[in-house]
Amino acid sequence: MVFFRRLILMLQFFTRIPIKYESDITTEDFGKALALIPIVGLVIGGIMGGTYMLLLYIFSPKICAVIVLIEYIFLTGGIHLDGLGDTFDGLFSYRPKERILEIMHDSRVGTNAVLAVASVLILNSVLLTEINGSFTLKVIILFPVAGRLGSIVGAALSTYARRGEGMAKSFIDCCGKLELFIGIAMYVIIFLLVGLYRGYIIMIFPIITAVILIKYFSRKIDGATGDVLGAVCELNQTLFLMAAYAVLNYRGW
Repeated sequence: MVFFRRLILMLQFFTRIPIKYESDITTEDFGKALALIPIVGLVIGGIMGGTYMLLLYIFSPKICAVIVLIEYIFLTGGIHLDGLGDTFDGLFSYRPKERILEIMHDSRVGTNAVLAVASVLILNSVLLTEINGSFTLKVIILFPVAGRLGSIVGAALSTYARRGEGMAKSFIDCCGKLELFIGIAMYVIIFLLVGLYRGYIIMIFPIITAVILIKYFSRKIDGATGDVLGAVCELNQTLFLMAAYAVLNYRGW
């Protein structure tokens, strides 16, 4: 019961999938539920994969790949892309920590945010359309899972950077070694079940990149915020697609 309650909570929070369910939830429940976010990634990837297969009856594979990336934005409400933009606005202002956090909290969108989001979306689109077509469906299913693994790693390996409360504080405070282990285990199981056999070599890659990213961001602001976790998620997805392209398109296999 706790498992399904937490899973539904994560689906409600991190997607725009209409799920009508209400229950009493504690801060600890909310924070620990982040361990289940790879399943949220699987749901998103599964919907995108199904859409991709249906669209193949009408459009070319490259057009289908671009359309499902647009679908991704609507499925998630751009929540992680928003974090990516805010993080880049703050970090690349080259201001002191407190000012960086203020800029990240500002609802206005700056130049660095636009450049970061546009760059990631363009790169994702190009990579997905150029990946070996035999593996495209499986990569579409897996890359949201790999991205969301980054959020667990980020929460487990950081402290909350802001003073006082914040939406991400419960994730960062309550996501510990056990939640990290559960999240990684779920990621590995999903990867194996999807069966990207030729791509098993890249399974470890998102874990490594997530650690590097969260360490980099944490050094800048002495911790992490919800925006940072979103940025790690989006960047992890793009880096996973880059690794998938490099491995799956390598002609030496």
